[in-house]
Parts: sequence; C-alpha cells; structure tokens
Amino acid sequence: MQKSTGDAAGSTPFLIISSDTHAGLRTDQYREFLESRYHPQLDLYLQWQQSTAGMRKKTQNDEFVREWYEENDEGLRGGWDAERRDRELDRDGVAGEVIFPDADAVAATTAVPFGAGIGMSGAGYDPELALAGARAHNRWLADLCRQSPARRRGVIVAPIVGNVEGAVTEIRRAHSDGLRGGIMIPSLWGHGNRPYHDEEYDRVWAVCEELGLPVQTHAGAAPGEDLGPHLGLYATEVYWWSARPMWFLIWTGVFERFPGLRFGVQECGLWWVADMLCQMDVAFDREHGTKKLAGFGGHMKRRPSEYFDANCFVGGSTAKRRELADRHQIGVGNILWGNDFPHPEGSWPHTREWLTHLFADVPEDETRVMLGEAAVEMFGFDRQEMISVARRVGPLPSELGQSGSSRPSLPGAPGRHWLDGPDVPEIGRSA
Repeated sequence: MQKSTGDAAGSTPFLIISSDTHAGLRTDQYREFLESRYHPQLDLYLQWQQSTAGMRKKTQNDEFVREWYEENDEGLRGGWDAERRDRELDRDGVAGEVIFPDADAVAATTAVPFGAGIGMSGAGYDPELALAGARAHNRWLADLCRQSPARRRGVIVAPIVGNVEGAVTEIRRAHSDGLRGGIMIPSLWGHGNRPYHDEEYDRVWAVCEELGLPVQTHAGAAPGEDLGPHLGLYATEVYWWSARPMWFLIWTGVFERFPGLRFGVQECGLWWVADMLCQMDVAFDREHGTKKLAGFGGHMKRRPSEYFDANCFVGGSTAKRRELADRHQIGVGNILWGNDFPHPEGSWPHTREWLTHLFADVPEDETRVMLGEAAVEMFGFDRQEMISVARRVGPLPSELGQSGSSRPSLPGAPGRHWLDGPDVPEIGRSA
C-alpha cells in the first residue's frame, strides 16, 4: 500500500505507473543495432515483411486506421522519440512506464526483426536469429531508457525457447546495460519444444530471481495455423495463450524452486483470473471433481492462489469496470494498470477520461495501489523520484471523480469466497 508522502488524503496526485507501454524503431532501422553478420538475413526479413503487408491490411478497419493516424500523427512519434514520449506521458498523467517492444500495433512497421516482438512464439522463429533481433532491440531500448531514466523501465526481450544459454547471456548483458523492466518470453513454446515446466528453463528463472527481473508474457501470439482468417477465434483465444504459462509455473513446482521469482501476464484482461484461481484451488483441495485423483505431487506445498499471491501479477491494460469488480478475489496488490501507449486498443491519448470511468467508485487507497504503487514495488522505481513527477503530472482524486465518499476499502486479504467452504455438498464416500 502507499507510504505516506506527508500530504492529506485526497490532495495528493495519483502516482501512476503504466506497466504496459510500447516502443520500437522502424524495422529496417534496427540494422544499426544488429551485428553485421545478420544484415543479409535482415534484408530477407524486410522483403518478407513487405510481401505480407497486404495480408495484414485485409484484417484492418481502413476507416479506423486512417482516422487513427490522422488524429495521432504527432503523438505516435513518441513510439521512438524520447522527448515526444515524455510529453505524451505527461499529458496522460503517467509518471513512469514499463516498456515492451513494437510501437506500431496497426501496420507493424516497428516489428523487432526475426519475429522477436510481441507476437514472439517458439514455434515461429529461428532461435539464433530471434536472439540476434532481440539483442538489437534491447540495445536500442537501453539508449531510450537512458533518456528520462527515472521514468522508464525497459523490458528485456528474451526468446528463451531453443536457446536457453544464449538467452541467459543476453538477459545478463541487457540488465547490465540498464534494462530493469523484467523480461518478455514467448507466450507459446511451440510443438516439439519443451514446455515451461521443464527444468531446462531453470537457468532462466534463476538469473531472473537473482537480478530481480519479473518474467512476463504479453498478449499477441496465437497458433495462426489453427485459426486461419477467422479473427473472432483470435480475439477469443489470444488471452488464453499468454496466460497459459502462469499455471504451468504454479502447478509444477517452479515457484518452490525459485520462491523469489515473479511472473506477470500483460494486456490479457482481468476477467479470467478469479475463476482460474477458484478452479485451481478447488482442484488442489480435491473437492468433488478431483477426489478420484491421487494428488498433485509433493512439490505443491501451498494452494495455487497462494503461489499466485506470492509470485504472480496481472497487467490490467484496457480493463473494464466489470473486471475491477473482481479485484478482491484477484487481490488488489496483484493488479497493475497500463495505458498501452501508443497502441489504439489502449487508453492513450484519453487516459484521464478512461480512469474517471474505471475508478470513480473505487476507494482511493485501492486505486493508488492498482494505478502505480504495486508497479513501483514490482519494477523497482525510486518512489521519491516518482512522487516528484506525479506531483507535476498526476491527476488528483477529485479529477477522477473520487469524492472521498466512496465505500471503505475491504480488508487487505483477497476476498476469495471459495476458501470459505466447498461449492458442492459433501456427500457419499469421503476422499
């Protein structure tokens, strides 16, 4: 929860951290940051990118795309221009940010080379080339973060599938270069590759625990070969694929082996979290549906929801009001907000209006945790530096419609009804 700043409640601007923003160069401009031996492959990748541009355009709402670029042309430059970026953060009331790759989510002109961006999948890249592309992006991102370093936490792109040793080396290098926003791993490991509960990845979890780098997935990848042109399938499933690694780590003892490891799912909504925790806890407690099973292994020392509280978080970019209603089942301190700058599916450039709609009836103390306090702790921002920025750009509670008369906050422990007793009657033979 927020530490006192010496100001009266309600008179202190919100310290807002966006746990999900994006930045990146135009793909061809990564050449400067890419080892020269990979330049021929970059030329081929750019040719492929151009050849597939028409296919991508077929999935777009042309009228929306035209209006988006016309209305936000100058602000979109903040995807790679540090000075413009700070101005857009200020206008949105955002003090600090956690930066993922791929600034352009419409035309994909800023894709990290060789498939190492938001859509990164172990099934869709050459491990050597993906790591080379990741290094190029990480080098550039470190330069961006050195401008306004107090406000920025850059996410290390880490294509760990197929090249764990190389990825670990790059994680250490990029961390030493100043990137502190955790790492982003592929949401999908792909057919034929080892899933994330395999101990092969322990070297990745170990270095991230050592360096205090949260491991993260981000919405974007999905098995396109199954979905075809049916965009409704993609819109329905994309969240599931990015969330899936979370329960792989929870159920298989990874957090027992690495108790200091943190794992987050970004831009996948909040709607699934409470039901997932309920389902996993009920299974673990061997209620009616799982009594026939022998158990879940000695590596499970706690309920799944307890591992979630200790080791996991969710990024609530583009969260809905109805999703925030589940915040006590999820755990207020487990929710991090994001404006998704500069993607059109986020709240930028109208974040203040979005926040008023979302948080007007949420208690101020809980709002402060979700909008920034949880992210300050998770990503190691300097609190005093962030408070200084927030006093200059952050909105007051009254600006978000918080009158001070909202209902009092519930106790800090998550309000998980399924822990109060079984959802089905205990009848028949006992387990």
